[in-house]
Amino acid sequence: MVVPSLKLQDLIEEIRGAKTQAQEREVIQKECAHIRASFRDGDPVHRHRQLAKLLYVHMLGYPAHFGQMECLKLIASSRFTDKRVGYLGAMLLLDERHDAHLLITNSIKNDLSQGIQPVQGLALCTLSTMGSAEMCRDLAPEVEKLLLQPSPYVRKKAILTAVHMIRKVPELSSVFLPPCAQLLHERHHGILLGTITLITELCERSPAALRHFRKVVPQLVQILRTLVTMGYSTEHSISGVSDPFLQVQILRLLRILGRNHEESSETMNDLLAQVATNTDTSRNAGNAVLFETVLTIMDICSAAGLRVLAVNILGRFLLNSDRNIRYVALTSLLRLVQSDHSAVQRHRPTVVECLRETDASLSRRALELSLALVNSSNVRAMMQELQAFLESCPPDLRADCASGILLAAERFAPTKRWHIDTILHVLTTAGTHVRDDAVANLTQLIGGAQELHAYSVRRLYNALAEDISQQPLVQVAAWCIGEYGDLLLAGNCEEIEPLQVDEEEVLALLEKVLQSHMSLPATRGYALTALMKLSTRLCGDNNRIRQVVSIYGSCLDVELQQRAVEYDTLFRKYDHMRAAILEKMPLAEQDGPQADEEAKESKEAAQLSEAAPVPTEPQASQLLDLLDLLDGASGDVQHPPPLDPSPGGALVHLLDLPCAPPPPAPIPDLKVFEREGVQLNLSFIRPPENPALLLITVTATNFSEGDVTHFICQAAVPKSLQLQLQAPSGNTVPARGGLPITQLFRILNPNKAPLRLKLRLTYDHFHQSVQEIFEVNNLPVESWQ
Repeated sequence: MVVPSLKLQDLIEEIRGAKTQAQEREVIQKECAHIRASFRDGDPVHRHRQLAKLLYVHMLGYPAHFGQMECLKLIASSRFTDKRVGYLGAMLLLDERHDAHLLITNSIKNDLSQGIQPVQGLALCTLSTMGSAEMCRDLAPEVEKLLLQPSPYVRKKAILTAVHMIRKVPELSSVFLPPCAQLLHERHHGILLGTITLITELCERSPAALRHFRKVVPQLVQILRTLVTMGYSTEHSISGVSDPFLQVQILRLLRILGRNHEESSETMNDLLAQVATNTDTSRNAGNAVLFETVLTIMDICSAAGLRVLAVNILGRFLLNSDRNIRYVALTSLLRLVQSDHSAVQRHRPTVVECLRETDASLSRRALELSLALVNSSNVRAMMQELQAFLESCPPDLRADCASGILLAAERFAPTKRWHIDTILHVLTTAGTHVRDDAVANLTQLIGGAQELHAYSVRRLYNALAEDISQQPLVQVAAWCIGEYGDLLLAGNCEEIEPLQVDEEEVLALLEKVLQSHMSLPATRGYALTALMKLSTRLCGDNNRIRQVVSIYGSCLDVELQQRAVEYDTLFRKYDHMRAAILEKMPLAEQDGPQADEEAKESKEAAQLSEAAPVPTEPQASQLLDLLDLLDGASGDVQHPPPLDPSPGGALVHLLDLPCAPPPPAPIPDLKVFEREGVQLNLSFIRPPENPALLLITVTATNFSEGDVTHFICQAAVPKSLQLQLQAPSGNTVPARGGLPITQLFRILNPNKAPLRLKLRLTYDHFHQSVQEIFEVNNLPVESWQ
């Protein structure tokens, strides 16, 4: 007995009534068999019903590809019921990957020219949903004609279809430029919103369109002013704001048109001030308009007073009860802190209050903004707030907070003592979360502050006696006790309370560090070295120190064992040299922001000295001076005696000089890719010590108006070569020449085979996914020979 086919409503009820997944699959398989049989029989009356059931099955995730050709048949039908289901099926079952989608191009073209509005609407919806580049090129003239149709229903859909076409085929911009100026005169809000969206897409993708539409800025300003000043309209008002969607879209377009263009910016300044002061902020719709206004003010060439007004609006957002609005305000202020630092500084107390937020994302943004607001005038007050936050912040924020405090203290420290106290507080509070270079920086800072040696060693000794779990703190304390242990025992520091410490207590504390299970191997190495140095700083017997050193001569840690064996040998065989070997460490070269400034000043001084005239000397003497410069000799280094003026003597001296081979000629850079402002350049380096290795630095730059996101660069080489891809510096290339992405390729070519590269680039640009695969066969010969 043949089971009759179910109606769509009955099929839905039966599927929902299935108690197990197996029952559901059984029902769907049976109905799909009926649908296939009906398609084979070619039943034209019930074809649209069968396809409607198949579309429901497709929505549940089951295969429905066998209904693609039926969609084409229904679209070609003259009945509206068939066309409706056929177009819906085409939108769901067809896309650019299927060649069958090209077969409906003629049907869409015929339906667009019929003049029946519902049919035209179906065709435009389908084209804007799954239209490929080929379809867009073929049907662009028909869509252009519909842009000026009298029916608002058709015009709205035609405008949105034009937006899709511009995204698919940017070169169609010239087709849709003329109708846009006429569409701006429409009073229908839906048509205006679509037109503004279309103009935005055109300006983002075409510099010519951007220049063209800068002429309509006064018209856009008038449209927005009318929206702001018009009375309450039930049709377009949302929470008391007149059509906020249209206002936001116009503000976005004004931001694009006013960017780097003073005349356009001047035209819209008064309007932006009016929107910023008259918009109601009691509802979310008004906040959305205000936020878009702030972004527009900050992106165009606006007046200084207007920028301050925008920052104040963001400051009011920080007081809003909605966490999303506060997060948006913090993120925006963080972007503005470099360009409008003084205006953002006015809201510093409010930003600091946001550090106490329970929401992790809010407190992280507040921390980043607080660190960006630190300067030389407020560093003491800000550090107190940040240190208080460090004591109570979540564990996932401690590393960022500690690193930020250390960097700010290094850059804006008013005194060395304050700098040392700040670092010690961070090490005591969150020592396990600090950067790796914190220990080296603090030891260098203490070593360079001779007047604070006694103060530092006493502070560190007290901190170490209270807690030995913070490993960076223990390492700095052990180093300081080893270097300045004599000052610790002298007790002549007047800056802190007197502290009586004897030798046995110091040695016992260092032994405690050595024996603690919390101590890292590196920490034990610091403690062992400190004990060894105390053997020359203390006045008592060194037998206890020698015993501890000899014990660690059999330690399982190889580094610690070697150090202990060497120290024990120093006691036994070279005791007469021990005091000289273990004297205080000289001050290391400075490394940090101040060091960079000093290096810059010394470089400028060197350039001035090179520009000064020098007396004429023999050629051989000039050669020696050049070699001294290459060796990095400073000005107080004694020069060698003058050479023998005789030719033979000069030749002997010249032969004694070490002669380095000339450096290899640089390999020229190569541009291998360029599309819509996105460029890919290759630079090459062959290390002299390993000629078989080639280092290729791939640099991706973006000179377009839109950001490049999700950028991935992959490469392949012939099998005779070995390729290693390093991690890229990021995956986003900002627009208008922002910070580029760099990635290093290491290619090993021991046989010096001709080099060929195959590259694959994938990224998102202007809301489109781009994938390019190409070969690079014109690499410089110097890169592989």
